[in-house]
Amino acid sequence: MAKGNFQIEWVKAQIMEVLKQRPGKRFNHKQISSRLGFNSKEERGIVLDLLSKMVAEKELREDPKGSFYLEESTDALTGEIEFNKRGSGYLLTSEYEPDVHISPGLTWPALNGDQVEVELIHSRRKDKPEGKVVKVLKRSKEFYTGTVQVSDGYGFFVPDDTRSHVDFFIPKNKLHGVKNHYKALVKLTDWPRNAKNPNAEVIRVLGKAGENKAEINAIMIEFGLENSFPDEVLKESEAISEVISNMEKSKRRDFRDTLTFTIDPFDAKDFDDALSVKFLENEMYEIGIHIADVSHFVAENSELDKEAYRRATSVYLVDRVIPMLPERLSNVLCSLRPEEERLCFSVVFKMDVSGKIKDEWFGKTLIYSDKRFSYEEAQQILETGKGLHSEELNLLNKIAKNLKTQRMKEGAISFETEEVKFKLDENGKPLEVIKKVRKDAHKLVEEFMLLANKHVATLVSTKYKPYSIPYRLHEPPGPTKMEEFASTASRFGYKINTISEDAYIESINDMLRELEGTSAAGILQPLAIRSMEKAFYTSKKSGHFGLGFDYYAHFTSPIRRYPDLLTHRYLFQMLEKVNPIHQENLEAGCKWSSNKEQQAVEAERASIKFKQTEYISQFVGEVFDGIITGVTEWGIYVEIIENKCEGMIRLRDMEDDQYNFVSEGKYVIGAVKKIKRQLGDQVRIRVKRTNVSKRLIDLEFV
Repeated sequence: MAKGNFQIEWVKAQIMEVLKQRPGKRFNHKQISSRLGFNSKEERGIVLDLLSKMVAEKELREDPKGSFYLEESTDALTGEIEFNKRGSGYLLTSEYEPDVHISPGLTWPALNGDQVEVELIHSRRKDKPEGKVVKVLKRSKEFYTGTVQVSDGYGFFVPDDTRSHVDFFIPKNKLHGVKNHYKALVKLTDWPRNAKNPNAEVIRVLGKAGENKAEINAIMIEFGLENSFPDEVLKESEAISEVISNMEKSKRRDFRDTLTFTIDPFDAKDFDDALSVKFLENEMYEIGIHIADVSHFVAENSELDKEAYRRATSVYLVDRVIPMLPERLSNVLCSLRPEEERLCFSVVFKMDVSGKIKDEWFGKTLIYSDKRFSYEEAQQILETGKGLHSEELNLLNKIAKNLKTQRMKEGAISFETEEVKFKLDENGKPLEVIKKVRKDAHKLVEEFMLLANKHVATLVSTKYKPYSIPYRLHEPPGPTKMEEFASTASRFGYKINTISEDAYIESINDMLRELEGTSAAGILQPLAIRSMEKAFYTSKKSGHFGLGFDYYAHFTSPIRRYPDLLTHRYLFQMLEKVNPIHQENLEAGCKWSSNKEQQAVEAERASIKFKQTEYISQFVGEVFDGIITGVTEWGIYVEIIENKCEGMIRLRDMEDDQYNFVSEGKYVIGAVKKIKRQLGDQVRIRVKRTNVSKRLIDLEFV
């Protein structure tokens, strides 16, 4: 048989025809040669060479060695590919359940988050269907942030995203002066068929890896965040007068003579909500929830409005706030600063101390904040019963406690999340990790904000149909999620009843009460929260499972959330009987805001993880007490009790035994010594190493 290109291509085609007749069936090279009528040693050698090349080019599979087969395929599926840390992909698609597993050798040229076309293939795996990437339909992103390693005139780029399963190659002429171990923004250029790595080009150098400026800038780019505002937006904000005209004052209900104050963090720069208190006859009280009237200053379709919609939310990174609105609005015009007249949109209740509401009013107001309390100042007054406006603060606290009691009776879940903040030096270096403690002063403000949100949603839903606002929807968890959490809680001795949603809520609350003050609280409470569905915005009215409300929307933070601004705008039009109210794009706006909110949450988490890694880097080699917060097939997550920094102990680094992951029980166990590591175990760990740029903390058992 000749070896010319024409003949070689013909032989390849014949090989494919043989294998296509029995997809998934394994043949050795002699069997294939025999079917082709090639029986000489030389001809069989050519067939074997061709088979090996076809395997290398991923046209065929070889498993085990010497056994060749064509993957069995069906109609292609489309969806998003998600990678794990070992380079395996999973196709997430509504067309097929469960997720399709894609082995590392069959993912080219996909990257995490890409929209891809995948073919199902024959597989020996029984737990998940197998597939291979046929085509990338749409890249999830074109630009990446990460660290460049320069050597011998070329570079390798290590993406910050831990879900990126491959590094990028940067040719010498595409480095553009970046130094070794510097942070950069790169553009993905191409990924040749036989290349191990995709190619990229440096677009912007961000600074030295590990330094605060470079790392925070990388996070901002990664999540599409911008500090600065377009000139036309700033120009529009600067043109707004700070003087409130007498005409505008006359249109509003006047609360300037009613005691009003704000309660905020001590370092807050914008104050977007205030509370007013007036004592009435017969042990009744007028309580006002006053929210900055952002919609008065941000006209529909103005440049300010377009930019606020584009951002959708303010983002709170560890060392800075990236606001939804320019500083002139968020910190001046719409900030309810003490001893200044301010425009508000308010919800005013006539109620008794039990929280029972006799009357309610919604509308535009004019207020004068008499006092700005920090949470700490208000808390001290509540605890001592002494201080400025102590009578009013204690009244609000009593009403708030009764409102919460009523919420709990109506099916709310009493989550108390534990958050951290950092004490930073002038260069942004973390000096200390501080656990945030929520006390009565925080809960007081929260209860009245929830009350306003609930009643605004109730008013619109019951009185102003068919018009709508961006409702805040929180769906109940599905049966599978409830069962999974119940199984986990049972290992800690808690019985979670999954027979109905009401029974589930009741048993969750019973568990949370018993958990208070225990080490297991830091495990089970976050897991219980994760078992819930994510809340999102929608124009279609529905309830809020976690709060136990039939009606709920966001009204109380229009400075930092675009859906609240829309709620103000639409509610005012309803109250004023404007007709028609244009809401053609409301649902699309709700989806956009939900997506931007999730993006903001991920950016905030990334900045916290960066600071935790930077902080814990000074303790490499030191020993701490920790709690196992997660167990996976690749490692064990441990949270350090003292500072809530979380790291991982990789199974491959546990050299005292061969550990196996048991998915049913979410634990690992040693094959020889039978040592078991599971959720909730209190352990002693040592900080082994850190990678600030990748935001990774590696630990080891002591």
